[in-house]
Amino acid sequence: MQTLALGIDIGGTNTAYGIVNRRGEILMKGSLPTTGHATVADYIAAINTELSPLLEKLGRDNVVGVGIGAPNGNFYTGEIIFAPNLPWQGVIIPMANLVGEALGIKAILTNDANAAAIGEMAYGAARGMKDFILVTLGTGLGSGFVANGQMVYGHDGLAGELGHVIAERNGRKCNCGRYGCLERYASATGIVITAELWLAERTDETSLRGHNGKLTARMIQEAAQKGDTFALELYEYTAMILGQTLADMVAVTSPEAIVFFGGLANAGDMLLVPAKKHLEEQLLNIYKNKVKILKSGLPDADAAILGASALAW
Repeated sequence: MQTLALGIDIGGTNTAYGIVNRRGEILMKGSLPTTGHATVADYIAAINTELSPLLEKLGRDNVVGVGIGAPNGNFYTGEIIFAPNLPWQGVIIPMANLVGEALGIKAILTNDANAAAIGEMAYGAARGMKDFILVTLGTGLGSGFVANGQMVYGHDGLAGELGHVIAERNGRKCNCGRYGCLERYASATGIVITAELWLAERTDETSLRGHNGKLTARMIQEAAQKGDTFALELYEYTAMILGQTLADMVAVTSPEAIVFFGGLANAGDMLLVPAKKHLEEQLLNIYKNKVKILKSGLPDADAAILGASALAW
């Protein structure tokens, strides 16, 4: 019987899971709500109810471990620390221990973006690379830094918060309480904020008008694909902020590549080509024309599961 890993991705609304073999093939997968559980204990009970029959069917001895990706996850301690988008806010949750004890299998936890980076290194666009940055462009902006073949966790397990690097001094207020964080500009949320500000200030003709506060990043992408010049300018501006900030990050870790994942990255060349242009313009000469800009090699629907499962290996 082949050895297997269980990957669990804990999101603010849903928890996805999958059984994965060493080649990165998902043999079984499913999901359950993260919300709707009054306590963490109730949530763990729901995970146990959902996954125990599956593990019994496959044989627990064939599963080498459980990898968990979660917001504000600390690899060193296995804890989720004050995650603002999970139902149990303002607490420290020893999630790895709780899941491991419930399922009877050793569990390892890390930040969800770090899990995505590990998955990319094991199965995706960064396979074989020892130095790269993974950037997730979703509702927020997450990141994972790999240097010399190892995840960079820092002394407290919480390193690599690219989304909260200051991209604009005294800029937009972030949910973290600081001002000018990169994710307030270069994320699905950030590009919508830019669009709404510009729509209020400018008179451009654009199909993005008239959505009454319900504008989405997907709408902006669809408008840009149809040649809407206002939408295309939004991508150019977002790419400028992103590329300039990444130029600073290159000076820290000198990566072979920067790999992009997430909904906003699905805009493809509309975002990544100008991001590459602004990156190169701002790089120190010693780094110019050395850094690849890549889109994730993992399928969107399964990337979180694959990333989490790779922790177990």
